[in-house]
Amino acid sequence: MLTTMKEMLTDARREGRAVGGFNIGNYETLLAVTRAAESLRQPVIVQLYSRLVDNGHAEPLAAAARALAERMSVPVAIHLDHGSSLEQVERAIAAGFTSVMLDASKLPFDENVALVRQAVELARKAGVSIESEIGHVPMGGSTMAVSQLEETVRFYEATRVDALAVSIGTAHGFYRETPKIDVELARKIGEAIPIPLVLHGGSGTPPEKIRAVIGCGIAKVNIATEFQFDYQQKLRARLNELGEKFAAVDLLEAPVVESSQKFIENEIRFLAGC
Repeated sequence: MLTTMKEMLTDARREGRAVGGFNIGNYETLLAVTRAAESLRQPVIVQLYSRLVDNGHAEPLAAAARALAERMSVPVAIHLDHGSSLEQVERAIAAGFTSVMLDASKLPFDENVALVRQAVELARKAGVSIESEIGHVPMGGSTMAVSQLEETVRFYEATRVDALAVSIGTAHGFYRETPKIDVELARKIGEAIPIPLVLHGGSGTPPEKIRAVIGCGIAKVNIATEFQFDYQQKLRARLNELGEKFAAVDLLEAPVVESSQKFIENEIRFLAGC
């Protein structure tokens, strides 16, 4: 069933669990995510990179995601990940996303607030959920800006977003060394803000740290790099297995999707505390 992210995350935070936000890039990764959720009867968030909005791939993928979600018995949200402009947010809403993120965390605080407030207005009118970020979770060598408690509270009160990504020591992509997750900061933010918190950079973060911050109000954990890498490895192995033999594309991909589904199932079980 198609739903907004706010509905499932509110329940998750109250129950002390988290929902996985899995970034897809094609129909096969979408199948792996949705089949895993249905198999376990657990909610899931299908996430699309913002670049897919720019290159025109978001609309057909969102349509496919909606068609699959409407046949499912568990809640599914379709989410724009790291939208960087109001135009991307508007296009995602028009494409049928049920949740959007506007990430203006690189901007000064007041500019971040002003832009996010405009995105909140767009989301509210459309009846979709809205996520934003305070502090800055780094990517590709950019500098981390850890979320500050007072500033985070001010940001929430000024924007009233539905979910808030906080920077507590994680980073996007694979880690070169073990990340230093500030569980105490997560606890303080969780006590000060009633909405679901989001952990970006879930790939490669030690499981015990993820479990600890889920208990502090983190209700959504993004998993992109690890999932994409796992899918690539399985696809590469499948192609090596076939060698020069012909296989119709759907038959070529079928075992890859099945194997990737198992990866997603393991992540969903862990986040749900199963």
